[in-house]
Amino acid sequence: MVRSILPMGIATALLSQLARAEYMLDTLYDSSNFFDEFNHMNGPDPTHGFVEYVDRATGQLDGLSGIKNGSIYMGVDHTTMNPPKGRRSVRLESQKTFTQGLFVADITHMPTNACGVWPAFWTYGDDWPNSGEIDIIEGVNTECSNQVSLHTSKNCHMSAFGASQGNTVVNDDCGSSEGCSQKTSDNQNYGDGFNAIGGGVYAMEWTDYRIAVWFFPRSRIPLDITNGCPNPILWDKPIASFSAGLSCNTHSKFINNRIVFDTTFCGDWAGNVWTNNAECQALGSCKDYVASNPEAFAKAYWSVNSVKVYKRNGY
Repeated sequence: MVRSILPMGIATALLSQLARAEYMLDTLYDSSNFFDEFNHMNGPDPTHGFVEYVDRATGQLDGLSGIKNGSIYMGVDHTTMNPPKGRRSVRLESQKTFTQGLFVADITHMPTNACGVWPAFWTYGDDWPNSGEIDIIEGVNTECSNQVSLHTSKNCHMSAFGASQGNTVVNDDCGSSEGCSQKTSDNQNYGDGFNAIGGGVYAMEWTDYRIAVWFFPRSRIPLDITNGCPNPILWDKPIASFSAGLSCNTHSKFINNRIVFDTTFCGDWAGNVWTNNAECQALGSCKDYVASNPEAFAKAYWSVNSVKVYKRNGY
């Protein structure tokens, strides 16, 4: 991890804010209301993927979205050969927007590590990039660990102050075209490794001073989360931490974000790095492989128990 150069005053303020954090449940999404509170986005993919996002009626009719075994299911078409508009999938966006808070997602399964797949659990504001984007879970192709990223307008650099060991800073310029990102090293926090342990809980805390992400495997979810009283100051260091500096603060760069789950194919990331992956490159082009191998994506689905948003007492 890169050595922090966070100014002492900001570091002190961060620690002070963390010490007084007390969160109360603001919004709960689960099998009882998720598909009423999230919209199916069925327009063109902004990341130019080989995908056809479908509406709610089509998603439910085709078995791409719905409730399965008591959990929220969001999958992709894994039977159609050579779909003319791209492989069918769903992109779900919350109707409600949020500014700051603690976001806790209990996820039992996420899309598998597979060439061509690009899954994400994230937030963004309608006035992108001015209102920011927080990529909580994201990766492409056969990557086996999570990469957490932020996207903002220009002139925003974030330190990795407070992140756990094993965190690697890929880029600290959040206003660049690829955003600022931190790569994790745990192969149980993403894809097949995540699914093998029954998933777990991802938590993202967004305050005036930082945005941080934790992952807790199913067998090690803190009792305060299980009991509905999450308290991040009791947790170990986050797997990713983006701390504000003199050039940038989360208060001005992130506002009114929607929560999103999606799975796309190829596109601006998975497609652009396709040839960097020998396993994938050997399969031909990304688009041709995704089009002609539907069975490869049978496990490219999300299964979510709940998403809870907590707000700090007094905010």
